[in-house]
Amino acid sequence: MSLDPQIEILLEQMAEAGGPAPESLTVGENRAAASAFTALAGDPEPVGGVRDTTAAVDGREIPVRIYRPAAPGSGPLPVTVFFHGGGWVFGDLDSQDQIARIMTNRSGTIVVSVDYRLAPEHRFPAALDDAYAALTWVAANAGGFGGDGERIAVFGESAGGNLAAAVVQEAQRRGGPRVALQVLAYPPVDRFDDSPSMYENMAGPILTRPWLEWFWGCYLSTPDQGADPRVSPARSEDLAGLPPAVVVTAEHDPLRDQGDRYARKLAEAGVPVTHLPVEGATHALLSFTGSVRLARDVLDRLGTAVAAAFTY
Repeated sequence: MSLDPQIEILLEQMAEAGGPAPESLTVGENRAAASAFTALAGDPEPVGGVRDTTAAVDGREIPVRIYRPAAPGSGPLPVTVFFHGGGWVFGDLDSQDQIARIMTNRSGTIVVSVDYRLAPEHRFPAALDDAYAALTWVAANAGGFGGDGERIAVFGESAGGNLAAAVVQEAQRRGGPRVALQVLAYPPVDRFDDSPSMYENMAGPILTRPWLEWFWGCYLSTPDQGADPRVSPARSEDLAGLPPAVVVTAEHDPLRDQGDRYARKLAEAGVPVTHLPVEGATHALLSFTGSVRLARDVLDRLGTAVAAAFTY
């Protein structure tokens, strides 16, 4: 299928700006260029409240941002722990603020966005350690911000989807906290994936295979770390008992096939899975809510899925 027309227009506008291939840029240059993506989200959606604080765990203080829905229900609310995208190299509490805002309103959950440490200054497993620490902090402290620490979902976009997939496996290995739902938006889940979509979409749009290799090079200290299931969740040999999953894949994305394959592997292990293959979409789709209706529609569906996980 061809590209979504609104995405095609957006890509044409981005192409007019020109510039060198991102894998040829420095970390600082890539971070500066990536900051422009924030504007693609459109005007911030009003929510019931936003508060910045820190999750103090094991001597570390991890910045987090807590969002309350515009129309909160009564009593303690479920909590969605959100991990932003950015290839483990860029992104912060502001870069995907709109995604967190829309999720809190559509799902009716409190969203806790996590500002995990970034590579290459902090390579694997720093980001995952922060993700798991934030999850344990939410479970222990949700009552302090109106949440229910017994009802938690995790949600990650791109590299954040990798962290979300890895953190639920880590929680299972460590005996908790319990997670009710994992939402994975076009996640990289296999470092050594060499499937057809990696060739079909080698040149993008948005995410190219050379740029993906650049990200992996920043995140990992050695090539063999890619075989670690904490890096490549799809390589885990034991997926049974993991929480239900919603897996989004984008048609024009080099990561498409590994996401498809992970959804199937979860289902084969007995995990309830909802797979949402989005035709006409590219990587980073959820960052385009300002001008792309498809982005808003998919994010609305994810919010509805999170709400349904806590409706009983």
